[in-house]
Amino acid sequence: MGTLSGALSIALQALSANQGAVAVTTNNVANANTPGYTREVPVFQENPPLNVGSLQYGNGVSLAQTQSIRDNILQIRIDQESQQSGQLGSFVGSMQQVQALFNEASGVGLQAPISNFFGAWQQLASDPTNLNYRQDVITSAQNLADAFHQISGSLTSQQTNLDLSVQQGVQQVNQLTTQIAQLNGQVGALSGAGENPGQLVDQRDQLIQQLSGLVDVSYVAGGNNSITLTTTSGAPLVVGNQSFALTTGTDPTTGLTHIFSQGNDITGSITSGQLAGQLQVRDQQIPATLSSLDTLAAGIANAVNAQSLLGTDLNGNAGTNFFVPPPASVTGAAASLQVAITDPTLIAASSTGSPGSNGNANAIAALANQTIAGGQTPASYYSGMVFQIGNTVSNAQSEQSGNQLVLQQLQNQRGALSGVSLDQEAANLIQYQQAYQAMARVITIISTLTQSAVQLGKD
Repeated sequence: MGTLSGALSIALQALSANQGAVAVTTNNVANANTPGYTREVPVFQENPPLNVGSLQYGNGVSLAQTQSIRDNILQIRIDQESQQSGQLGSFVGSMQQVQALFNEASGVGLQAPISNFFGAWQQLASDPTNLNYRQDVITSAQNLADAFHQISGSLTSQQTNLDLSVQQGVQQVNQLTTQIAQLNGQVGALSGAGENPGQLVDQRDQLIQQLSGLVDVSYVAGGNNSITLTTTSGAPLVVGNQSFALTTGTDPTTGLTHIFSQGNDITGSITSGQLAGQLQVRDQQIPATLSSLDTLAAGIANAVNAQSLLGTDLNGNAGTNFFVPPPASVTGAAASLQVAITDPTLIAASSTGSPGSNGNANAIAALANQTIAGGQTPASYYSGMVFQIGNTVSNAQSEQSGNQLVLQQLQNQRGALSGVSLDQEAANLIQYQQAYQAMARVITIISTLTQSAVQLGKD
């Protein structure tokens, strides 16, 4: 009411409110460089007025709450782009390792071994009785087989490594969901009690963004700032303060790890995040590349064997299989390709039975220009396979660049909204300081007036 004591009460409340505002601003400045920190602002509230008869007196101000400045929709967009970023990052990284196995400039790949193999047959045709040339054919064939073994073995090893990465990724997902669930419960409890859970929400948002980098995440807001997390296919991850762990199991057919949620296999439904990129390369790209290698190896081996059987060797005997016949299913042909002949005299270079005949050697050399591998020549088929891998990597890199630009733009927007501006905080500190000083002066004046009133009463 309109008395000195009433005015003193208003001034004291104002002092307390501005003191709290200074504390909030100080905390912002202290966390200016803290990753994921969301700027907080003091929310002042006018106290309910006092009614005395027909008069109404103001009752001052109080610090109602501390509010974190965040945009939940913007955070959802950042999480979505983080999921895409995780998927593209792991996909590009893994595919670049695949691509490196076909880097002809670095001396790896199949182009040179294929060319050298058919070139050795062409050289043999120039002098079919030359044992050195015959040995060169066997050596080039062994080099070709070794090249197939090296690439297929490296692809299989990479697939195994990706499988281990998937297992580790699932463990990381479970660790994050456990922490998120704990924070989620604390956020709900504080919000229910009317307190500001800003710091815990910041920590939860940071963990959700990390989780988004690993797996596709969808979340639904609940009461008291609590959230429910699932994968985009609906597999539960976090509900309230409870987390639902993903499990792994081995596919008896492929020997590869599958991911399960509540007993349901969700491996094929993981569409983004690091796990999705790893699964895409492990389950699609590497098997497709291995299949192409098998087709090429089987095509060369079967065509050379068929022509070899039509010729005769240096001893005048009928030709035999030059390569060990590949599997009828073609699967595993690259890994199992093996030269069947070790004796140079057994090479069936002749087409007439005469040691000096080169007809069959010429015919085998000519296979280089025939459609013996998937309806294409060996060189064309191999070039197409390498081009497809390179094109896949290039497209993914372009998509990754676009994603990074979008993600950076969203993060900049969040920074502009929720980040701490030291200039703005400095201005706020001056404002709250001046208000505090003004209220302190009011209290001094009220104290002086009170003493004067007491003195008048004595007089």
